[in-house]
Amino acid sequence: MTPIRLALVGLGKIARDQHLPAIAADDRFELVAIVSRNADLDGVAHFTTLADLLASDVAVDAVALCTPPQPRHALAHQALAAGKHVMLEKPPGATLSEIEDLRQAAAERGLTLQTTWHSRYAQGVAPAREWLADKSIKSVRIDWREDVRVWHPGQDWIWEPGGLGVFDPGINALSIATAILPRPFFLTAATLHVPENRQSPIQAELDFLDVAGAPIRAEFDFLQTGPQSWDIAVEVESEDTGNKVLKLSHGGAKLWVDDVLLREGPDGEYAGLYDAFARLVAGKASDVDVSPLRHVADAFLLGRRVVAPAFIE
Repeated sequence: MTPIRLALVGLGKIARDQHLPAIAADDRFELVAIVSRNADLDGVAHFTTLADLLASDVAVDAVALCTPPQPRHALAHQALAAGKHVMLEKPPGATLSEIEDLRQAAAERGLTLQTTWHSRYAQGVAPAREWLADKSIKSVRIDWREDVRVWHPGQDWIWEPGGLGVFDPGINALSIATAILPRPFFLTAATLHVPENRQSPIQAELDFLDVAGAPIRAEFDFLQTGPQSWDIAVEVESEDTGNKVLKLSHGGAKLWVDDVLLREGPDGEYAGLYDAFARLVAGKASDVDVSPLRHVADAFLLGRRVVAPAFIE
């Protein structure tokens, strides 16, 4: 099979840590170009803008956009207009309207558009979804706490409008919740803690109800020091054996039921993303899911904002 000739747009931490190894490990892809103003890669054609790449004689079939979310809409439009398939790093864009516009543009051209939610490919997520499929949910608790200075050093864009602040990691939790919970859920209240010198929240508390009235509580924190927490606990009702608790820990990498470890495995999130992208391109299909981003948008619409102390990196 002829490999998909791929260009990587943006060569920051997530591209180096996750995209490059996943591309190198999948022989359905050939990395042919890097687009970055500040970085290049030995042995791969380098361009400072996507427009320069598209105007060159380097043959490209698809682009993976790993830039901050704010400029992705314009970049994706350039790529689609040039006949290229597009993978969008999460979050897929700055607004829901942007993603709908890109979905229509891809459909009109018969091209693949993929919104990527890498946490859904963590080892415990699919079996958690299967286990919960026929269960009656009693309550859900989400704790997503990490140190922004460790995971996003020097990334000022994350504090700007569209950068999402603590929702940049928090949206990973929402991507898992929307994948595993058997019933739709809706935001009822939120509190967003915005540093006095920033535009995006550094902490957030969210309350949801699912359509059957089960409460879902999510707490996101960018100021966690020491052990980091990426956990989801789902309590389910059971008439025979009493309530059970399913827990996904380590961002979904480990699955527990009543403290019994049922699934644990190596990190295969981005390998899963690229496998899905290759299959979408081969099938001339798209996967455009905005449900995690919609919950974030609801939080910004409904959330009560409180001023937090200034954040100085």
